[in-house]
Amino acid sequence: MEPIHWFMVLWITLSLMIFQNSSNVEGRYHFHKRNKSSPAPSPAAGEPVAPSTPSLSPPPLPNVPSDPYPEDPGNNSSGSSDCVFNVMNYGAVGDGSADDTAAFRAAWKEACAVESGVVFAPADYSFKITSTIFSGPCQPGLVFQVDGILMPPEGPQTWPKGDSQKQWLVFYRLDQMTFTGSGTIEGNGQKWWDLPCKPHRGPNGSTLPGPCDSPALIRFFMSNNLVVKGLRIQNSPQFHMKFDGCEGVQIEKLSISSPKLSPNTDGIHIENTKSVGIYDSMISNGDDCISIGTGCANVDIRGVTCGPSHGISIGSLGVHNSQACVSNITVRDAIIRESDNGVRIKTWQGGTGCVSAIVFENIQMENVMNCLLVDQYYCLSRACRNETSAVYVTDLTYRNIKGTYDVRRPPIHFACSDTVACTNITLSEVELYPHEGELMDDPFCWNAYGTQETATIPPIDCLRDGEPESVAEVSQYTC
Repeated sequence: MEPIHWFMVLWITLSLMIFQNSSNVEGRYHFHKRNKSSPAPSPAAGEPVAPSTPSLSPPPLPNVPSDPYPEDPGNNSSGSSDCVFNVMNYGAVGDGSADDTAAFRAAWKEACAVESGVVFAPADYSFKITSTIFSGPCQPGLVFQVDGILMPPEGPQTWPKGDSQKQWLVFYRLDQMTFTGSGTIEGNGQKWWDLPCKPHRGPNGSTLPGPCDSPALIRFFMSNNLVVKGLRIQNSPQFHMKFDGCEGVQIEKLSISSPKLSPNTDGIHIENTKSVGIYDSMISNGDDCISIGTGCANVDIRGVTCGPSHGISIGSLGVHNSQACVSNITVRDAIIRESDNGVRIKTWQGGTGCVSAIVFENIQMENVMNCLLVDQYYCLSRACRNETSAVYVTDLTYRNIKGTYDVRRPPIHFACSDTVACTNITLSEVELYPHEGELMDDPFCWNAYGTQETATIPPIDCLRDGEPESVAEVSQYTC
Protein backbone atom coordinates (compact mmCIF):
# COMPACT_ATOMS: atom_id res chain seq x y z
CA MET A 1 0.00 0.00 0.00
CA GLU A 2 2.83 2.39 0.71
CA PRO A 3 4.07 2.73 -2.95
CA ILE A 4 0.53 3.50 -4.01
CA HIS A 5 0.25 6.13 -1.29
CA TRP A 6 3.37 8.00 -2.43
CA PHE A 7 2.24 7.74 -6.02
CA MET A 8 -1.07 9.47 -5.18
CA VAL A 9 0.77 12.24 -3.34
CA LEU A 10 3.02 12.80 -6.34
CA TRP A 11 0.02 12.90 -8.75
CA ILE A 12 -1.82 15.50 -6.63
CA THR A 13 1.32 17.65 -6.38
CA LEU A 14 1.86 17.64 -10.16
CA SER A 15 -1.82 18.55 -10.78
CA LEU A 16 -1.55 21.58 -8.47
CA MET A 17 1.62 22.78 -10.25
CA ILE A 18 -0.02 22.48 -13.67
CA PHE A 19 -3.07 24.42 -12.49
CA GLN A 20 -0.88 27.18 -10.98
CA ASN A 21 1.16 27.50 -14.21
CA SER A 22 -1.96 27.79 -16.34
CA SER A 23 -3.29 30.57 -14.11
CA ASN A 24 0.00 32.43 -14.40
CA VAL A 25 0.00 32.10 -18.20
CA GLU A 26 -3.56 33.44 -18.43
CA GLY A 27 -2.62 36.37 -16.26
CA ARG A 28 0.63 37.03 -18.13
CA TYR A 29 -0.85 36.98 -21.62
CA HIS A 30 -4.23 38.50 -20.68
CA PHE A 31 -6.29 35.74 -22.26
CA HIS A 32 -9.92 36.67 -21.93
CA LYS A 33 -13.18 36.40 -23.81
CA ARG A 34 -13.71 39.36 -26.17
CA ASN A 35 -16.77 40.81 -27.79
CA LYS A 36 -16.56 40.25 -31.54
CA SER A 37 -16.71 43.95 -32.14
CA SER A 38 -13.86 44.73 -29.73
CA PRO A 39 -10.38 44.95 -31.27
CA ALA A 40 -7.74 42.52 -30.02
CA PRO A 41 -5.24 44.23 -27.67
CA SER A 42 -1.71 44.62 -28.94
CA PRO A 43 0.96 42.67 -27.03
CA ALA A 44 3.30 44.62 -24.82
CA ALA A 45 6.80 45.29 -26.09
CA GLY A 46 9.03 42.26 -25.78
CA GLU A 47 6.15 39.85 -25.14
CA PRO A 48 5.91 36.80 -27.37
CA VAL A 49 3.09 36.70 -29.90
CA ALA A 50 1.16 33.48 -30.14
CA PRO A 51 0.85 32.10 -33.68
CA SER A 52 -2.41 33.07 -35.35
CA THR A 53 -5.06 30.46 -35.89
CA PRO A 54 -6.30 30.20 -39.49
CA SER A 55 -9.72 31.83 -39.78
CA LEU A 56 -12.60 29.61 -40.81
CA SER A 57 -14.77 32.57 -41.86
CA PRO A 58 -14.80 33.68 -45.55
CA PRO A 59 -12.49 36.50 -46.61
CA PRO A 60 -13.99 40.00 -46.61
CA LEU A 61 -15.80 41.07 -49.79
CA PRO A 62 -14.24 43.78 -51.95
CA ASN A 63 -15.76 47.24 -51.77
CA VAL A 64 -18.92 47.37 -53.90
CA PRO A 65 -20.21 50.73 -55.14
CA SER A 66 -23.41 51.67 -53.42
CA ASP A 67 -26.64 51.45 -55.39
CA PRO A 68 -27.08 54.87 -57.04
CA TYR A 69 -30.85 54.51 -56.74
CA PRO A 70 -31.41 52.76 -53.42
CA GLU A 71 -35.12 53.59 -53.50
CA ASP A 72 -35.63 52.28 -57.04
CA PRO A 73 -38.57 49.89 -56.95
CA GLY A 74 -36.82 47.91 -59.66
CA ASN A 75 -34.56 46.56 -56.91
CA ASN A 76 -37.54 44.79 -55.43
CA SER A 77 -39.08 42.74 -58.19
CA SER A 78 -41.39 40.93 -55.82
CA GLY A 79 -43.09 44.19 -54.89
CA SER A 80 -42.93 43.23 -51.22
CA SER A 81 -42.21 46.74 -49.98
CA ASP A 82 -45.08 48.48 -48.26
CA CYS A 83 -44.95 51.26 -50.86
CA VAL A 84 -44.35 49.21 -54.03
CA PHE A 85 -47.44 47.80 -55.69
CA ASN A 86 -46.33 45.23 -58.26
CA VAL A 87 -49.09 44.65 -60.83
CA MET A 88 -48.19 40.94 -60.86
CA ASN A 89 -49.52 40.74 -57.32
CA TYR A 90 -52.88 42.06 -58.53
CA GLY A 91 -53.45 39.45 -61.20
CA ALA A 92 -51.52 40.81 -64.19
CA VAL A 93 -50.46 38.09 -66.63
CA GLY A 94 -47.96 40.05 -68.72
CA ASP A 95 -48.04 37.82 -71.78
CA GLY A 96 -48.96 40.59 -74.24
CA SER A 97 -52.34 38.99 -74.93
CA ALA A 98 -54.34 38.96 -71.70
CA ASP A 99 -56.13 42.12 -70.60
CA ASP A 100 -54.20 43.42 -67.57
CA THR A 101 -56.27 46.60 -67.13
CA ALA A 102 -57.88 45.53 -63.84
CA ALA A 103 -54.50 44.76 -62.27
CA PHE A 104 -53.11 48.20 -63.14
CA ARG A 105 -56.20 49.96 -61.85
CA ALA A 106 -56.08 48.02 -58.58
CA ALA A 107 -52.37 48.73 -58.07
CA TRP A 108 -52.95 52.41 -58.88
CA LYS A 109 -55.77 52.68 -56.32
CA GLU A 110 -53.58 51.40 -53.50
CA ALA A 111 -50.44 53.30 -54.53
CA CYS A 112 -52.44 56.52 -54.80
CA ALA A 113 -53.51 56.22 -51.18
CA VAL A 114 -50.01 56.16 -49.62
CA GLU A 115 -47.17 58.64 -49.71
CA SER A 116 -44.43 57.72 -52.22
CA GLY A 117 -46.45 54.81 -53.55
CA VAL A 118 -45.14 53.00 -56.64
CA VAL A 119 -47.13 51.27 -59.35
CA PHE A 120 -44.58 48.79 -60.66
CA ALA A 121 -44.67 46.88 -63.97
CA PRO A 122 -41.60 44.60 -63.90
CA ALA A 123 -39.20 43.78 -66.72
CA ASP A 124 -39.53 40.70 -68.95
CA TYR A 125 -43.32 41.03 -69.23
CA SER A 126 -45.60 42.61 -71.84
CA PHE A 127 -48.75 44.18 -70.42
CA LYS A 128 -51.80 45.05 -72.51
CA ILE A 129 -54.32 47.45 -71.03
CA THR A 130 -57.27 49.34 -72.49
CA SER A 131 -57.92 53.10 -72.36
CA THR A 132 -57.65 54.15 -68.71
CA ILE A 133 -57.79 57.38 -66.72
CA PHE A 134 -55.46 57.24 -63.72
CA SER A 135 -56.90 60.05 -61.64
CA GLY A 136 -56.03 61.82 -58.43
CA PRO A 137 -55.71 63.56 -56.19
CA CYS A 138 -53.18 61.16 -54.70
CA GLN A 139 -50.69 61.30 -51.88
CA PRO A 140 -47.44 63.09 -52.90
CA GLY A 141 -44.50 61.26 -54.41
CA LEU A 142 -46.48 58.80 -56.54
CA VAL A 143 -44.39 56.85 -59.08
CA PHE A 144 -45.61 54.91 -62.12
CA GLN A 145 -42.66 52.73 -63.11
CA VAL A 146 -42.64 50.61 -66.27
CA ASP A 147 -39.65 48.31 -66.68
CA GLY A 148 -41.45 45.91 -69.02
CA ILE A 149 -43.56 46.66 -72.10
CA LEU A 150 -46.90 48.44 -71.79
CA MET A 151 -49.22 48.63 -74.80
CA PRO A 152 -52.82 49.23 -75.94
CA PRO A 153 -54.98 46.92 -78.06
CA GLU A 154 -53.67 46.71 -81.60
CA GLY A 155 -55.68 48.85 -84.01
CA PRO A 156 -59.23 50.23 -84.15
CA GLN A 157 -60.84 46.83 -84.75
CA THR A 158 -59.77 45.53 -81.34
CA TRP A 159 -60.39 48.80 -79.47
CA PRO A 160 -63.23 48.34 -76.96
CA LYS A 161 -66.43 49.95 -78.25
CA GLY A 162 -67.08 51.89 -75.09
CA ASP A 163 -63.58 53.40 -74.83
CA SER A 164 -62.57 56.80 -76.16
CA GLN A 165 -60.62 56.61 -79.39
CA LYS A 166 -58.94 59.96 -78.65
CA GLN A 167 -56.70 58.88 -75.78
CA TRP A 168 -55.18 55.81 -74.14
CA LEU A 169 -53.31 56.53 -70.88
CA VAL A 170 -54.55 59.64 -69.10
CA PHE A 171 -53.08 61.00 -65.86
CA TYR A 172 -55.53 63.48 -64.34
CA ARG A 173 -55.44 65.87 -61.37
CA LEU A 174 -52.11 64.77 -59.99
CA ASP A 175 -49.37 66.57 -58.07
CA GLN A 176 -45.77 65.42 -57.50
CA MET A 177 -45.95 62.37 -59.74
CA THR A 178 -43.15 60.61 -61.65
CA PHE A 179 -43.60 58.46 -64.76
CA THR A 180 -40.39 56.51 -65.31
CA GLY A 181 -38.71 53.17 -65.92
CA SER A 182 -36.36 51.30 -68.20
CA GLY A 183 -39.17 49.81 -70.25
CA THR A 184 -41.13 50.62 -73.42
CA ILE A 185 -44.50 52.18 -74.07
CA GLU A 186 -45.48 50.55 -77.37
CA GLY A 187 -48.31 52.29 -79.23
CA ASN A 188 -49.15 49.64 -81.87
CA GLY A 189 -49.93 52.49 -84.26
CA GLN A 190 -49.59 50.89 -87.70
CA LYS A 191 -53.27 49.98 -88.19
CA TRP A 192 -54.31 53.48 -87.14
CA TRP A 193 -51.89 55.09 -89.59
CA ASP A 194 -53.31 52.96 -92.41
CA LEU A 195 -56.89 54.19 -92.01
CA PRO A 196 -58.09 55.55 -95.40
CA CYS A 197 -59.03 58.84 -93.75
CA LYS A 198 -55.37 59.52 -92.97
CA PRO A 199 -53.41 61.68 -95.46
CA HIS A 200 -52.73 59.80 -98.69
CA ARG A 201 -53.77 56.43 -97.20
CA GLY A 202 -56.91 56.00 -99.31
CA PRO A 203 -57.17 54.42 -102.76
CA ASN A 204 -54.54 55.69 -105.20
CA GLY A 205 -52.99 57.90 -102.51
CA SER A 206 -56.23 59.75 -101.75
CA THR A 207 -57.54 60.90 -98.39
CA LEU A 208 -61.09 59.74 -97.75
CA PRO A 209 -63.60 61.63 -95.60
CA GLY A 210 -65.07 60.22 -92.44
CA PRO A 211 -64.35 60.05 -88.71
CA CYS A 212 -60.66 59.66 -88.16
CA ASP A 213 -60.11 59.74 -84.40
CA SER A 214 -56.91 58.12 -83.22
CA PRO A 215 -55.70 57.95 -79.63
CA ALA A 216 -52.92 60.03 -78.18
CA LEU A 217 -50.72 57.56 -76.34
CA ILE A 218 -50.07 59.41 -73.07
CA ARG A 219 -51.86 62.50 -71.77
CA PHE A 220 -51.26 64.52 -68.61
CA PHE A 221 -54.23 66.78 -67.85
CA MET A 222 -54.61 69.40 -65.12
CA SER A 223 -51.60 68.14 -63.18
CA ASN A 224 -48.60 69.82 -61.56
CA ASN A 225 -45.01 69.04 -60.60
CA LEU A 226 -44.51 66.13 -62.96
CA VAL A 227 -41.37 64.21 -63.91
CA VAL A 228 -41.19 61.94 -66.97
CA LYS A 229 -37.85 60.25 -67.58
CA GLY A 230 -35.99 57.26 -68.91
CA LEU A 231 -38.72 55.62 -70.98
CA ARG A 232 -38.83 54.50 -74.59
CA ILE A 233 -42.11 55.61 -76.19
CA GLN A 234 -42.81 54.46 -79.72
CA ASN A 235 -45.30 53.96 -82.55
CA SER A 236 -48.14 56.04 -81.17
CA PRO A 237 -51.39 56.10 -83.18
CA GLN A 238 -51.27 59.90 -82.89
CA PHE A 239 -49.41 62.21 -80.46
CA HIS A 240 -46.94 60.27 -78.32
CA MET A 241 -47.25 62.53 -75.29
CA LYS A 242 -49.50 65.51 -74.47
CA PHE A 243 -49.54 67.95 -71.57
CA ASP A 244 -52.63 70.13 -71.19
CA GLY A 245 -53.37 72.48 -68.31
CA CYS A 246 -50.23 71.53 -66.38
CA GLU A 247 -47.53 73.46 -64.52
CA GLY A 248 -44.08 72.36 -63.43
CA VAL A 249 -43.11 69.61 -65.90
CA GLN A 250 -39.65 68.05 -66.27
CA ILE A 251 -39.02 65.66 -69.15
CA GLU A 252 -35.61 64.06 -69.55
CA LYS A 253 -33.76 61.19 -71.19
CA LEU A 254 -36.68 59.97 -73.28
CA SER A 255 -36.49 58.08 -76.55
CA ILE A 256 -39.55 58.78 -78.73
CA SER A 257 -39.81 57.19 -82.17
CA SER A 258 -42.18 56.34 -84.98
CA PRO A 259 -41.69 56.08 -88.77
CA LYS A 260 -41.07 59.21 -90.81
CA LEU A 261 -44.39 58.87 -92.65
CA SER A 262 -46.58 58.08 -89.64
CA PRO A 263 -49.24 60.84 -89.66
CA ASN A 264 -49.77 63.30 -86.80
CA THR A 265 -47.40 61.52 -84.46
CA ASP A 266 -46.00 64.55 -82.63
CA GLY A 267 -43.39 63.55 -80.07
CA ILE A 268 -44.23 65.93 -77.21
CA HIS A 269 -47.12 68.38 -77.42
CA ILE A 270 -47.79 70.98 -74.73
CA GLU A 271 -50.63 73.50 -74.48
CA ASN A 272 -51.89 75.71 -71.67
CA THR A 273 -48.85 74.49 -69.75
CA LYS A 274 -46.20 76.54 -67.97
CA SER A 275 -42.74 76.01 -66.48
CA VAL A 276 -41.59 73.12 -68.63
CA GLY A 277 -38.11 71.61 -69.08
CA ILE A 278 -37.38 69.12 -71.87
CA TYR A 279 -33.82 67.78 -71.68
CA ASP A 280 -31.44 65.24 -73.23
CA SER A 281 -33.97 63.33 -75.31
CA MET A 282 -34.05 61.78 -78.79
CA ILE A 283 -37.18 62.17 -80.94
CA SER A 284 -37.89 60.92 -84.46
CA ASN A 285 -41.39 60.71 -85.87
CA GLY A 286 -43.83 61.71 -88.61
CA ASP A 287 -44.70 65.19 -87.34
CA ASP A 288 -43.26 67.78 -84.97
CA CYS A 289 -40.65 66.54 -82.51
CA ILE A 290 -41.97 69.10 -80.05
CA SER A 291 -45.04 71.26 -80.62
CA ILE A 292 -45.95 74.18 -78.39
CA GLY A 293 -49.56 75.34 -78.41
CA THR A 294 -51.37 78.31 -76.98
CA GLY A 295 -51.16 79.18 -73.30
CA CYS A 296 -47.54 78.05 -72.86
CA ALA A 297 -44.86 80.08 -71.10
CA ASN A 298 -41.43 79.54 -69.56
CA VAL A 299 -40.41 76.50 -71.61
CA ASP A 300 -36.75 75.44 -71.67
CA ILE A 301 -35.68 72.85 -74.28
CA ARG A 302 -32.06 71.70 -74.18
CA GLY A 303 -30.01 68.81 -75.48
CA VAL A 304 -32.70 67.40 -77.80
CA THR A 305 -31.85 65.46 -80.96
CA CYS A 306 -34.72 65.73 -83.43
CA GLY A 307 -35.37 63.97 -86.71
CA PRO A 308 -36.43 62.71 -89.08
CA SER A 309 -39.46 64.86 -88.27
CA HIS A 310 -41.19 68.17 -88.93
CA GLY A 311 -38.87 69.98 -86.53
CA ILE A 312 -39.58 71.97 -83.37
CA SER A 313 -42.70 74.14 -83.72
CA ILE A 314 -44.57 76.86 -81.93
CA GLY A 315 -48.13 76.50 -83.16
CA SER A 316 -50.23 76.28 -85.02
CA LEU A 317 -51.86 79.25 -83.31
CA GLY A 318 -54.95 81.40 -83.87
CA VAL A 319 -57.13 78.85 -85.66
CA HIS A 320 -60.82 79.83 -86.02
CA ASN A 321 -60.02 83.45 -85.09
CA SER A 322 -58.92 82.45 -81.60
CA GLN A 323 -56.53 84.25 -79.28
CA ALA A 324 -53.14 82.63 -78.71
CA CYS A 325 -50.48 83.59 -76.16
CA VAL A 326 -46.99 82.02 -76.03
CA SER A 327 -43.96 83.56 -74.31
CA ASN A 328 -40.48 82.91 -73.00
CA ILE A 329 -39.56 79.81 -75.01
CA THR A 330 -35.89 78.76 -75.31
CA VAL A 331 -34.48 76.02 -77.53
CA ARG A 332 -30.72 75.51 -77.23
CA ASP A 333 -27.98 72.92 -77.74
CA ALA A 334 -30.10 70.91 -80.15
CA ILE A 335 -29.54 68.85 -83.30
CA ILE A 336 -32.19 68.74 -86.05
CA ARG A 337 -31.60 66.35 -88.91
CA GLU A 338 -33.37 65.08 -92.04
CA SER A 339 -36.47 67.14 -91.25
CA ASP A 340 -39.09 69.07 -93.22
CA ASN A 341 -38.62 72.07 -90.92
CA GLY A 342 -36.06 73.26 -88.42
CA VAL A 343 -37.41 75.74 -85.85
CA ARG A 344 -40.84 76.99 -86.88
CA ILE A 345 -43.56 79.42 -85.81
CA LYS A 346 -46.89 78.86 -87.55
CA THR A 347 -50.09 80.88 -87.16
CA TRP A 348 -53.42 81.03 -88.93
CA GLN A 349 -54.77 84.21 -90.44
CA GLY A 350 -57.50 85.84 -88.38
CA GLY A 351 -56.14 85.02 -84.95
CA THR A 352 -55.10 87.42 -82.20
CA GLY A 353 -52.67 87.32 -79.31
CA CYS A 354 -48.90 87.32 -79.19
CA VAL A 355 -45.80 85.15 -79.52
CA SER A 356 -42.87 86.82 -77.73
CA ALA A 357 -39.45 86.28 -76.14
CA ILE A 358 -38.41 83.29 -78.24
CA VAL A 359 -34.75 82.17 -78.35
CA PHE A 360 -33.26 79.56 -80.70
CA GLU A 361 -29.58 79.11 -79.86
CA ASN A 362 -26.72 76.68 -80.56
CA ILE A 363 -28.60 74.50 -83.02
CA GLN A 364 -27.00 72.18 -85.57
CA MET A 365 -28.97 71.60 -88.78
CA GLU A 366 -28.32 68.51 -90.91
CA ASN A 367 -30.09 68.43 -94.30
CA VAL A 368 -33.14 70.36 -93.09
CA MET A 369 -35.74 72.19 -95.18
CA ASN A 370 -37.01 75.55 -93.90
CA CYS A 371 -34.35 75.81 -91.20
CA LEU A 372 -35.72 79.10 -89.83
CA LEU A 373 -39.41 79.53 -90.58
CA VAL A 374 -42.13 81.98 -89.58
CA ASP A 375 -45.36 81.20 -91.42
CA GLN A 376 -48.31 83.47 -90.64
CA TYR A 377 -50.33 82.05 -93.53
CA TYR A 378 -50.58 78.53 -92.21
CA CYS A 379 -53.41 76.58 -93.83
CA LEU A 380 -54.18 72.89 -94.26
CA SER A 381 -56.14 73.38 -97.49
CA ARG A 382 -56.44 75.85 -100.32
CA ALA A 383 -59.74 77.20 -99.01
CA CYS A 384 -58.39 79.50 -96.28
CA ARG A 385 -59.59 83.10 -96.56
CA ASN A 386 -57.41 86.17 -96.29
CA GLU A 387 -57.87 87.81 -92.89
CA THR A 388 -56.76 91.20 -91.59
CA SER A 389 -55.93 90.23 -87.99
CA ALA A 390 -53.06 88.01 -86.92
CA VAL A 391 -51.11 86.74 -83.93
CA TYR A 392 -48.37 89.29 -83.22
CA VAL A 393 -44.86 87.79 -83.42
CA THR A 394 -42.07 89.74 -81.71
CA ASP A 395 -38.71 89.37 -79.95
CA LEU A 396 -37.26 86.41 -81.84
CA THR A 397 -33.58 85.55 -81.49
CA TYR A 398 -31.68 83.13 -83.73
CA ARG A 399 -28.10 82.72 -82.49
CA ASN A 400 -25.34 80.30 -83.53
CA ILE A 401 -27.41 78.21 -85.89
CA LYS A 402 -25.21 76.31 -88.31
CA GLY A 403 -25.24 73.33 -90.63
CA THR A 404 -26.80 72.27 -93.93
CA TYR A 405 -30.18 72.67 -95.58
CA ASP A 406 -32.22 70.90 -98.24
CA VAL A 407 -32.13 73.14 -101.33
CA ARG A 408 -35.77 72.42 -102.21
CA ARG A 409 -36.73 75.22 -99.82
CA PRO A 410 -34.91 78.43 -98.86
CA PRO A 411 -33.24 78.00 -95.48
CA ILE A 412 -34.75 81.22 -94.07
CA HIS A 413 -38.41 82.10 -94.60
CA PHE A 414 -40.13 84.88 -92.63
CA ALA A 415 -43.67 85.27 -94.01
CA CYS A 416 -45.32 87.71 -91.63
CA SER A 417 -48.84 89.11 -91.68
CA ASP A 418 -49.68 91.96 -94.06
CA THR A 419 -51.30 93.93 -91.25
CA VAL A 420 -49.32 92.87 -88.15
CA ALA A 421 -45.59 92.81 -88.85
CA CYS A 422 -43.07 90.60 -87.10
CA THR A 423 -40.76 92.84 -85.06
CA ASN A 424 -37.45 92.72 -83.20
CA ILE A 425 -35.99 89.69 -84.99
CA THR A 426 -32.28 89.22 -84.18
CA LEU A 427 -29.91 87.08 -86.26
CA SER A 428 -26.39 86.28 -85.07
CA GLU A 429 -23.90 83.69 -86.35
CA VAL A 430 -26.35 82.01 -88.69
CA GLU A 431 -24.38 79.91 -91.20
CA LEU A 432 -26.31 77.49 -93.40
CA TYR A 433 -24.92 75.76 -96.47
CA PRO A 434 -26.55 73.53 -99.11
CA HIS A 435 -26.48 69.85 -98.22
CA GLU A 436 -26.33 68.97 -101.91
CA GLY A 437 -26.52 71.11 -105.02
CA GLU A 438 -27.00 74.87 -105.07
CA LEU A 439 -29.44 77.29 -103.44
CA MET A 440 -32.56 77.57 -105.59
CA ASP A 441 -34.23 80.52 -103.83
CA ASP A 442 -32.87 83.34 -101.71
CA PRO A 443 -34.02 83.77 -98.12
CA PHE A 444 -37.54 85.20 -98.06
CA CYS A 445 -38.97 87.94 -95.84
CA TRP A 446 -42.35 89.62 -95.86
CA ASN A 447 -43.14 92.45 -93.43
CA ALA A 448 -40.39 91.28 -91.08
CA TYR A 449 -38.31 93.76 -89.05
CA GLY A 450 -35.07 93.18 -87.16
CA THR A 451 -31.28 93.31 -87.10
CA GLN A 452 -28.31 91.17 -88.09
CA GLU A 453 -25.55 91.25 -85.48
CA THR A 454 -23.25 89.33 -87.83
CA ALA A 455 -23.29 88.55 -91.52
CA THR A 456 -25.63 85.68 -92.34
CA ILE A 457 -24.92 82.78 -94.69
CA PRO A 458 -26.69 82.83 -97.05
CA PRO A 459 -27.02 86.64 -97.02
CA ILE A 460 -30.44 87.87 -95.98
CA ASP A 461 -31.21 91.27 -97.53
CA CYS A 462 -34.96 91.26 -97.05
CA LEU A 463 -35.07 91.86 -93.28
CA ARG A 464 -36.21 95.45 -92.67
CA ASP A 465 -34.48 97.73 -90.21
CA GLY A 466 -36.19 99.50 -87.36
CA GLU A 467 -39.88 99.29 -86.53
CA PRO A 468 -43.00 99.38 -88.74
CA GLU A 469 -44.84 102.69 -88.90
CA SER A 470 -47.98 101.06 -87.53
CA VAL A 471 -46.26 99.47 -84.53
CA ALA A 472 -48.50 101.33 -82.08
CA GLU A 473 -51.53 99.53 -83.47
CA VAL A 474 -50.31 96.10 -82.39
CA SER A 475 -51.14 96.78 -78.73
CA GLN A 476 -54.56 95.23 -79.31
CA TYR A 477 -52.87 91.92 -80.09
CA THR A 478 -50.74 91.62 -76.96
CA CYS A 479 -51.66 89.17 -74.19
